[in-house]
Amino acid sequence: MDKQQSIKTLNKFLQGLYMGDHSYGHFIKKLQHSPLKDSFISIQQDQKKHAARISERIQILGGTPVTSEGVIGKVEGVIGNIFEKYNTDEEIVKHAIKGENIYGIRMSEDLVRDKLDEESLRLVQEILDQDREHVDYLKSLLHS
Repeated sequence: MDKQQSIKTLNKFLQGLYMGDHSYGHFIKKLQHSPLKDSFISIQQDQKKHAARISERIQILGGTPVTSEGVIGKVEGVIGNIFEKYNTDEEIVKHAIKGENIYGIRMSEDLVRDKLDEESLRLVQEILDQDREHVDYLKSLLHS
């Protein structure tokens, strides 16, 4: 696999991680101090760790990691904050599940398909597996 293709793809993936980090930050601001808020903080910390791992991988490959979600990500975030109104903890959890499933996992799988070297793909799969665990945990909160 071409190193430059891996770097480009990892940087796009990294932008998605930054979007996730900022989304969780937005959710955390809306939550009252509670075990749920603590759970969201923990997931956000995982997002930050994932971003650091991907940044390191990009550097190992000889690239320069992006440092934000990019202009499109910022615009999508602003639009999402304007049009997405969620006032209850349950609505916040549902929105987080939707974001993790659609943007965090599905779009990332499509993004990286056939575009990464073996080691980078293994790293991304580890991160996506942890995202799936986050989704399962958030779903369990809805049923408790």
